[in-house]
Amino acid sequence: MKKILKIVLLVILTPIVLFAFFLLYSTISNYQPDDKERIANLKGKVIDVRDTLNVFNWNIGYAGLGDDMSFFYDGGEMVRTTKERTDKNFQAILHQLKQHDSIDFFLLQEVDLDSKRSYNQNQFDSISSQFPLYSSFFAFNYKVDFVPIPATDPLGRTRSGLASYSKNEPFSVVRAAFQGNYSWPMGIFMLDRCYMVQRFYTSDGKEFVLINTHNSAYDDGSLRKEQMKLLREFLLSEYELGHYVIVGGDWNQMPPNDSLKNVEYNDKHLTRLRIDSDFMPEGWNWVFTEDIPTNRMINEAYNKETTIQSTIDFFLLSPNVESLGLNVIDLQFKNSDHQPMVLSFSFKN
Repeated sequence: MKKILKIVLLVILTPIVLFAFFLLYSTISNYQPDDKERIANLKGKVIDVRDTLNVFNWNIGYAGLGDDMSFFYDGGEMVRTTKERTDKNFQAILHQLKQHDSIDFFLLQEVDLDSKRSYNQNQFDSISSQFPLYSSFFAFNYKVDFVPIPATDPLGRTRSGLASYSKNEPFSVVRAAFQGNYSWPMGIFMLDRCYMVQRFYTSDGKEFVLINTHNSAYDDGSLRKEQMKLLREFLLSEYELGHYVIVGGDWNQMPPNDSLKNVEYNDKHLTRLRIDSDFMPEGWNWVFTEDIPTNRMINEAYNKETTIQSTIDFFLLSPNVESLGLNVIDLQFKNSDHQPMVLSFSFKN
């Protein structure tokens, strides 16, 4: 009888002890970046303020969120698509980027380095090799050795982040951490959100500050409010110094004053919020289009008629930068759950 009890206890306690060790290891190895991390410190090239420039933005969804995907974390059924589809998506993404090789600046989000979900592709290096004349920079915002969900088919190793490419060499590139995260233990398996700041010299003795951002998505809105408050303070301080400022990225929020096509909602743990209309002072310009949505929900395979679509990718320009037009490229979410967009702009002298 005692032997049977020992076996039962062993069967019960072994997975508990193993899980405790897993949590301990995950906690110790948890990626904890500094508030500010220097990515590059370079000589830099001067941008002529009389030039018309353009910036391309796209969340490429690690080439795993094409129109076939219904992602489990958004209420769908799949953990990842097939390797063949991931490769096909990524080749299509590379092709789309190469079609815009005259662009001055690229801002990309969800670019994987070595993740189970994207079959260990080094997407940053592959994209960089397509643009050998561009300066290229990467900032981690997801670095976890093993994501244990879902239990039946865990996401596993995840290495991903922001990638920025520039024809003009910046003199400084910094990873800036967004404050706030989920509580332990969930926080050790979630993204460490950030924005990447590139600084360029300008011909009038000022600086052009270009920011690549990817804000939180899976929270009740409180994390995003903290992140936006921090970002606002940074933007205003840069503008007060006389610098030119552009922010582009996946905000995971809808822009202020958009139409009712973009409806706020709270679906399980995914909340879509709208940025307050008075978030930035007068003169700051939110640049987006309401004609073509930039994002789709991935709770189901893409269906033009039934899939929820919204605009959460856009630009914010300081008062001394002028938008000359925004073009959202309608790819019908074939290879990513986001659509690419191109902004043309000039500096106000």
